Amino acid sequence: MAIQVYINFDGNCREAVTFYQKAFETNEPNFMTFGSMPPNEEHPIPDAAKDLVMHTELVISGDTIMFSDTWPGMPLVVGNNISLTVVDTDMDKIKAWFATMKEGGTVEMDLQETFWSKCYGSLKDKYGIIWQFSHRSE
Repeated sequence: MAIQVYINFDGNCREAVTFYQKAFETNEPNFMTFGSMPPNEEHPIPDAAKDLVMHTELVISGDTIMFSDTWPGMPLVVGNNISLTVVDTDMDKIKAWFATMKEGGTVEMDLQETFWSKCYGSLKDKYGIIWQFSHRSE
């Protein structure tokens, strides 16, 4: 299991991550944009979101830090733009952890299969901390 930091930006993720990559002399980031998501007629991607970063990551001193832009119109409060992401290969553990952590909290996205994970969900716990849970295939 790994717990990773996830940092959100308000439209300048690509600029920030490029700066961090150069500052820490680390791997070249691979930028996945919202526009690269599989099309969904029920939820078309607005032009303003297509070039925004949906996900990227850097390995800094051996630890992976993940980054993305927020969806256009979603509020971003600096200080609340960092979440912890639990990544594990055991789906049963992910489900149990999610069920426990959501008690007294607010589910932002219930556990579900996505195009990047067999089981992904996010919540804000009863203490106001944002957690993401993601299954990683072995």
